[in-house]
Amino acid sequence: MTAASSPWVETLTELNILDLLDAIGLSRLRGTPLRHLLRPAARRFARTAHEFDTRVGDHGLAQGSAWLMDRMTAGLVTSGLEHVPTQGPVVILANHPGMTDTVALFTSLASRPDLRVIAADRPFLRALPNVARQLIFLPDDEDGGRMAVVRAAARHLHEGGALLTFPAGEIEPDPATFGAQRATASLRNWSGSYALFARLAPATRFVPALVSHVISPDAQRHPLTRLRRTAHDKEKLAAALQVALPRYRGLVARVSFGHPASAGADEAQALGAAITARMRQLIDAEVPDDRTGYSRPDPDVRSA
Repeated sequence: MTAASSPWVETLTELNILDLLDAIGLSRLRGTPLRHLLRPAARRFARTAHEFDTRVGDHGLAQGSAWLMDRMTAGLVTSGLEHVPTQGPVVILANHPGMTDTVALFTSLASRPDLRVIAADRPFLRALPNVARQLIFLPDDEDGGRMAVVRAAARHLHEGGALLTFPAGEIEPDPATFGAQRATASLRNWSGSYALFARLAPATRFVPALVSHVISPDAQRHPLTRLRRTAHDKEKLAAALQVALPRYRGLVARVSFGHPASAGADEAQALGAAITARMRQLIDAEVPDDRTGYSRPDPDVRSA
């Protein structure tokens, strides 16, 4: 069976169509001929996503992600990789601007092939079976399901593994596109639940990571975004356009890692304050030079 005829491609195509309709604000028309107009774009991305998943199965998460980054961006630069331990338990705490932020992190963290990721349980991720094996799915319920996630993550850390999580639990502003002020304000929404791992796996190091330059300012200004009323809906539509239209993929993504922190069982508050302070330092390095949203590169940034 070819990749193009895979049932996973069909599943991903249908999910993409629903996402596009939602981004446009036309979910109510999902049963109309409009879905046929969106199908070619949805299928193109479905084929790319399926190939990505196949490469993850064949070559691992980092190499598969590097392949996808080559197709969805103009490159990737990283800084601060020396702050990421190459062995032993570590939790990477990252912002979540969306688009290629997760694959940028996967590519950057090639030194940790044991990486597992706490991720929201979404049908699109379930339709990427090789990627899904690297994930610890976070259910929507607040009770037993989430405690099972904590136990699975703690067990992985006890075994000396690496864990990636997004404490905001939702999409955040890209500091290079929306500015340092909005990005810094989003830190107030970060959950401090990651401090549980300091108690459950005391040897764990905690490393802050900032992803930026993944949201296209040009896509945010596309005339179609005027169809949506709220800022949230405009940004969602712009993200869909960035996926669908190759001209918005000329960004060089950046991932910056900060100094690691650690904490004892009774130091959860201090750990949260340390991580917040270090994230603010990383964000300050991305303060835009002007209103276009692009920032001046640091001289010590290295290509991934």
